Amino acid sequence: MSTPIKVMIADDQMMVRQGFTVLLNAQPDIEVVGQAVDGADAVAKVAELAPDVVLMDIRMPGMGGIEATSVITRVPDAEVKVLVLTTFDLDEYVYEALRAGASGFLLKDASADQLAEAVRVVAAGEALLSPNITKRLITEFSRLGAPRAPSRARIDVLTERETEVLSLIAQGLSNAEISEHLVLAEQTVKTHVSRILVKLGLRDRTQAAVFAYESGLIRPTGY
Repeated sequence: MSTPIKVMIADDQMMVRQGFTVLLNAQPDIEVVGQAVDGADAVAKVAELAPDVVLMDIRMPGMGGIEATSVITRVPDAEVKVLVLTTFDLDEYVYEALRAGASGFLLKDASADQLAEAVRVVAAGEALLSPNITKRLITEFSRLGAPRAPSRARIDVLTERETEVLSLIAQGLSNAEISEHLVLAEQTVKTHVSRILVKLGLRDRTQAAVFAYESGLIRPTGY
C-alpha cells in the first residue's frame, strides 16, 4: 500500500479545520497530520511535520496565508505544496498567493470529493487553476502593463517546443490536452514540462503559468 498524502490545514476557524480534517481522513490515501491557527503557526508546523500539502486560508490574523505561503515555499529544496483556501473564486488575494508560491486554490464550499481530488492533484505536482483564475491572472497582468525584461530574457534558454508547451501550460491546458494539441505522446509532454521547470528554476506548473504572463510570452489580448 502506498504512503498516504500528508496534509496540514491552516485556518483560523476551528470548524473549518475540523470539518476538512474529518472529510480528508475519510479518504484511504490522505492523512491529516496537523492543524495551524494562523500563518506563523503554519510555518512552524510545516518545519515540524513535513506535510506534502498545506491547505492555507488566505485571510488569517497576524501572519496571513500569503506571507506564510511565501515563507514555506521559499525554503531550499522544499517539497511541500500549498493549496490556497478562499471564499470567492475571484478573491483579490488569489493572484498574490499564486505569485507567493501557491500551487492552486480551492473554494471553501468545495465538496468532499473536490477537496480530496484537489489535494491529490497538487501533491502530484500539477497546477490547480480554474478558468476563472486564469482569466483573473490575465486581467491582473494586463493592469500591470509591460512584461519585465529579465524574465523575457530567460525564455531564450527554452527550445521552440518547450516555449510552445509553456504557453499552453499558461492557458490552463493539462498534459493530456497539450499532448492532443501538439500531437505528441503524453510522456513527451511530461518530459518537456520537467525540463521547462528545471531550466527556469520554477517549482511547478502554476509558477510556470505566472512566469509566462509576467515575461510577456502570453499576452492578455482577447480577454
